[in-house]
Amino acid sequence: MRAPPAKKPVACRHCGTLVERGPYCCAGCEGAALILEGAGLDAWYDRRTGPASRPQLLDSGWEEVPVAVANGRASARLAIDGLRCASCVWVCERLLQGEPGVVDAHVSYATGRATVGWDPDKTNLRRIAGRVAAVGYQPRPLHVAETPDRDLLMRLGVAVFCLLNLMTLTATLYVGWFQGMSTAWADLFRGATLLLATPVALWSAQPFYFGAVRSLSVGRLHMDLPISLAVGLLYGHGVWATLNHFDGYLDSVAMLVTLLLVGRLLEARGRRAVQDAVTSMASELPTRARRVVDRGVEDIPASQLVEGDLVEVASGGEIPADGVVVSGTSEVGMSLVTGESEPRDVTVGDPVVAGGSVEGPALRVRVTAVGARSLLGRMASALEVSLDRDERTDPLAPWFTGGTLLAAALTAFLWFPAGPAVALERVVAVLVVACPCALSLAHPLTGAAGLAVAARKGLLLRSVDALFRLAEIEAIALDKTGTLTSGTPRVITADDEALRLAAGLERSSDHPVARAIIAEAVRREIPLPSGEDVVEVSGVGIHGMVDGEYWSIRAGPAGTVLVESASVVHTIRLRDTPRDDVVDVVEELNALDLPITVLTGDRAPIAARVAGHLDLPFHAELDPLQKAAWLRSTDRRTLFVGDGLNDTPALAFAHVGLAMGMGASTSVLAADGVVARDGLMPVVAGLRVARAAQAAKRRSLGRSIAYNLVAVGAAMAGLVNPLVAAVLMPISSLLVVYEATRLRRTS
Repeated sequence: MRAPPAKKPVACRHCGTLVERGPYCCAGCEGAALILEGAGLDAWYDRRTGPASRPQLLDSGWEEVPVAVANGRASARLAIDGLRCASCVWVCERLLQGEPGVVDAHVSYATGRATVGWDPDKTNLRRIAGRVAAVGYQPRPLHVAETPDRDLLMRLGVAVFCLLNLMTLTATLYVGWFQGMSTAWADLFRGATLLLATPVALWSAQPFYFGAVRSLSVGRLHMDLPISLAVGLLYGHGVWATLNHFDGYLDSVAMLVTLLLVGRLLEARGRRAVQDAVTSMASELPTRARRVVDRGVEDIPASQLVEGDLVEVASGGEIPADGVVVSGTSEVGMSLVTGESEPRDVTVGDPVVAGGSVEGPALRVRVTAVGARSLLGRMASALEVSLDRDERTDPLAPWFTGGTLLAAALTAFLWFPAGPAVALERVVAVLVVACPCALSLAHPLTGAAGLAVAARKGLLLRSVDALFRLAEIEAIALDKTGTLTSGTPRVITADDEALRLAAGLERSSDHPVARAIIAEAVRREIPLPSGEDVVEVSGVGIHGMVDGEYWSIRAGPAGTVLVESASVVHTIRLRDTPRDDVVDVVEELNALDLPITVLTGDRAPIAARVAGHLDLPFHAELDPLQKAAWLRSTDRRTLFVGDGLNDTPALAFAHVGLAMGMGASTSVLAADGVVARDGLMPVVAGLRVARAAQAAKRRSLGRSIAYNLVAVGAAMAGLVNPLVAAVLMPISSLLVVYEATRLRRTS
């Protein structure tokens, strides 16, 4: 009995999976299509640039997402993976807006995030996220790491597999040129190369085709356009050559697509840290508050506070919202928010901000701003704006693209009278020999070499783009506490007996002053006595018995500590001192002709002690947003170096932002790079490496452009056929590799 004929597979209408029977591969895809059609969004199937992913069940974690509730309305932000074009944004926004109970929804294609507001009595965040997941996108809480782009990985995997086999088959054909090979075997190998090159050219290269179409749709020339034309024509030429028993250039197609997919995958991974910075900032805020009510004090979530509430902040506690002191006198540490190294004295009528720590007696504070209106909330908003800023593009790319296309069109016009086959051969030669590989590779290869050199010198930069922006720096702005200085107090003057007595009382304390005193006593090799009946009072001092005598330690004037007994007073002077290498760093930066300015939240007298000693101009008592505003107002490309949460907006808005490695986690995430070694000398080294990399890139581009002018001219004149063009094509790329290797050796 004859077997029934095999059915031709069809693609699932929703996700594109090949199936024997259509139109859907599974109930999930069919349900997704029904959801879209029911919402009146079936036009998305005509507008999209590629199939969607299969719908997947949502993971747990939605209960941990921070949800703001105000006036009976809840709102939250979530990430949506899998957005590939404007049509994806269009369909996600309308799906969310169509969910019962959703008040508004906005999806950003730039950051891949959605902001959703809803009525908590009618729906919840898990159900809202499920609406998007049901059609194949991947919503996730912001604190959950992004999953790799599986589609791009699959395209790259197919390209690599085909390339490796193509190289083997092509090498066999090359050997056959010299040692002889029968026509039948040669045709078999050519057919095999065509079979392997087809999925690379038609499927793996699709992102470049989509990029070319999108750039044309908005009237811009993009590098994806000549790449797409080169791949298409090379593949078309390979098909024609195979059918006519000639050798094509299908291995060049696979090599080009593979290298560019690798670059695109690495670029996509480089955005993740900055997009999570706002979430990390929010995690620094106090989560609980003690609200004063008629019956006493109640402990509530800080998110439930409203303007006008009265809160009590105990000694050692954190202020949960911006407000004004209505009762009490104390000291408030502002290092988390403003970067001040010393606590600020506050009394009735003084303003305080969320995140400040009470280091003296308890305070009562009247809340004046919560949530997005607080200082930290406005800092987060400023950072969100920075996340959406446009990525810079190489200004040479559109000119090179336009020139390549013009040269190819002129070649076709000049050679068409000689016959279509001749014209196609000449056009392919032009596109291959002028393939923008060198221009595309000069930036990442030279940049990668520069990143490696900078890393060896202690500066870890997040991207190649950050390295080349560092080469453009015209001025330097430095935070004071933790950047110019060590961030912790050190003993400046004290006699040995004062240190010995103080160390005896401070041995069990973890206060920064205690650590400084113990460290200096150990450095001087002073034996530490044991204190007895030691009592530490937060914000006041410490007292107890040493050598049978009662001693106390308290703060004195102008950064001093007084060690007192009934008859004796010793003075220990402490100060947050400049880093050991700061003088050399200032000299090096001056040699690079880079003016330096100090931006700090500390009071002017404290700032003057450090900046004045180094003969540097400074701006004191700046809050975080004022630092960012100063950077925006300057007409110079400025590098900002900071270390605290308070420096996050400035790091984000600076032309380049660098975070000290021991700084707050949010500052590290928001920065373009991290100083991984102690001191500021890695910053100087990074500036020198960046300038060297920029010079190497320009040399590479100059040589590549000169090569292309000669090679393209020869190809247009018919002096270079596609085979010779394929051999010449790597030359400009090899020049780029040479410069990158030279940079690694000489820097």
